[in-house]
Amino acid sequence: MAEKTSLLGTGRRKNSIARVRLVNGNGKITINSKDINEYFGVETLKVIVKQPLTVTNTLDKFDVICTVKGGGISGQAGAIRHGIARSLLQANSEYRPILKSSGFLTRDARMKERKKYGMKKARKAPQFSKR
Repeated sequence: MAEKTSLLGTGRRKNSIARVRLVNGNGKITINSKDINEYFGVETLKVIVKQPLTVTNTLDKFDVICTVKGGGISGQAGAIRHGIARSLLQANSEYRPILKSSGFLTRDARMKERKKYGMKKARKAPQFSKR
C-alpha cells in the first residue's frame, strides 16, 4: 500500500460525475456529506458502490469521501464505483488485473440519445396521417 494519506479518482457514468477521495481508515463511506445509508435508500446501489473495495479486500482499510453531481441515483452509484476503482489503482497497481476483469475500470459510454427535430423524443415520431 502507498504512503499517501489520500488518493484521488474521478468516475463518470451517464451524466453523473463523482470526485472520490480514499483516506486510510476503517471503511466509512461518505457521499455529499451524508452517510451511504442515508444517501442511497436501495440496498443494490450500496452494493454497487462497495464492489471495487470488496473485490480487492480493502473494505475495512479505506474511508471513502466523495462528491457526486448530475444524473440520477443509479448513474451516481456507477460513477462512484468507477472513481473508487481508479483511486484504488493509485494505492496499489497490483489491483489492476482484478479490477479490469471485473469491469470496474471501463467507463460506461452509454448516454441518453439526443432529441431530433420533428420528433417527440429521440426516436418517437408523431403519428402518421395520410390526410
